[in-house]
Amino acid sequence: MNTFTQVLWSEFTKFHTVRGWVVAIVAGAGAIMAFGLLPGAQGSCGQNGPGSECVLPVGPGGEEVSDSFTFVHQPLAGDGSITARITSLTGLLPVAEPGKSRPGTMPWSKAGLIIKAGTGAGSTYAAIMVTGGNGVRMQYDYTHDRAGIAGAVSADAPRWLRLTRSGDTVTGAESADGHTWTTVDTAKLTGRPPTVEIGLFATSPQYAEQVNEGVLSGSMGGPTQATGTFDHLSLQAGSAGRAPAGSWKGESLGGPPNVPPVGRFEQVGDVFTVTGSGDIAPAVPGATGIGASITQTLVGTFVGLILMVVIGAMFITAEYRRGLIRTTLAASPRRGQVLAAKAVVVGAVTFVTGLVAAAVVVVFGQRVLRDNGVYIHPASTATELRVIAGTAALLAVAAVLALGLGALLRRGVTAVTTAVVVIVLPYMLAMTVLPAGAAQWMLRISPAAAFALQQVAPVYPQVANVYTPSNGYFPLAPWAGFAVLAGWAVVALGLAAFLFRRRDA
Repeated sequence: MNTFTQVLWSEFTKFHTVRGWVVAIVAGAGAIMAFGLLPGAQGSCGQNGPGSECVLPVGPGGEEVSDSFTFVHQPLAGDGSITARITSLTGLLPVAEPGKSRPGTMPWSKAGLIIKAGTGAGSTYAAIMVTGGNGVRMQYDYTHDRAGIAGAVSADAPRWLRLTRSGDTVTGAESADGHTWTTVDTAKLTGRPPTVEIGLFATSPQYAEQVNEGVLSGSMGGPTQATGTFDHLSLQAGSAGRAPAGSWKGESLGGPPNVPPVGRFEQVGDVFTVTGSGDIAPAVPGATGIGASITQTLVGTFVGLILMVVIGAMFITAEYRRGLIRTTLAASPRRGQVLAAKAVVVGAVTFVTGLVAAAVVVVFGQRVLRDNGVYIHPASTATELRVIAGTAALLAVAAVLALGLGALLRRGVTAVTTAVVVIVLPYMLAMTVLPAGAAQWMLRISPAAAFALQQVAPVYPQVANVYTPSNGYFPLAPWAGFAVLAGWAVVALGLAAFLFRRRDA
């Protein structure tokens, strides 16, 4: 009786002696690397000489951020508070005709009160605000967001806002009448200097609209503006602070270089009107952000996946077609052992091949994109390793799933077609023709859910963006998506093992 090691070696010998399978494996790796390394996307970062480089500010937590807004401020030494009533939030949105706009606000258009360590990009801050479609919010240090009262602000339904600084603690509160106050959130911000900048702000993120879906998709949009109208502005120093003196200073912070700022500030009596554009939030790749992530270097994975799936199915159906399955089972009568050995061989070979291809693409594909002027958001070493190993695991388990389908169907063309339809087609549909909702659903239940292993950028609910698979965003967490694929493989292989023991060869 053969041991499992002997059966395993026998199956590996079969694999590497069939030239077509070896060629297909190499071609799959080559496709992944070709799509990732050949010149493709073009950008303008660093393409126009010194000063044209794309550099994003970094927030207190080390994340890249957007920090662009109109700031009307005074210095505050020590503790203190600022209070204001906001009576309207209006704005302008772009239209298809260049240079034209229409009235309206983005859901994350913002106007409110802010305490900031300074006017430098990426400095620590806390803010309370009204938004275009998400009610009152308190946000701080770019990644933190807490909801207050829902609803839009207007002259008939104004909102009173207050920020209070006490040491390193900043408390945001809101009120409907200026008398009864409700705390929205409290931020603990360490490293804040004794003297900070405090005042009013307005900003509005980039507008983007998905005009169709998937890899054929496009987006239209452009910069937007938000205008907040404030009155009843008061600034008070605490017991440990000094009352500020002097007039309010208005300026536009951040924004693209060599582009005139759109910010404005007007004061008529006790009414302040502040107009701004941009965002105070994490910087993300996508339609409303800048650049891409390492996910975009792996666009060739689906081509490699097709070849790996074909190999997985053919690894067993070829024996049925040629009548060699009887010889195999005569030499190794334990059918479950034979199927397990085939799964280990095809899984290991595709994993190693995918690992090498993904490593080459992730390391060198970024350089190609940067040389083409595309900004690539940096990822930690741990994230890069997860993407590389995850891509290899995706290819390996997909090949094992195809093997299970091949053992179930036993006919090469039928098995390969079924494997492609089950594993590859859902991804292609989600990336090309399906609307966003259907694509998200497809990528939750199909084996293509495992492509979530390639997602790098987090989804921030408080950041406006087109969060679609074509932009590198998937509906499941990376390893949750992989678990869906693994579940499909376990079911297919288990059912195949059950029938393999009971059917004639």
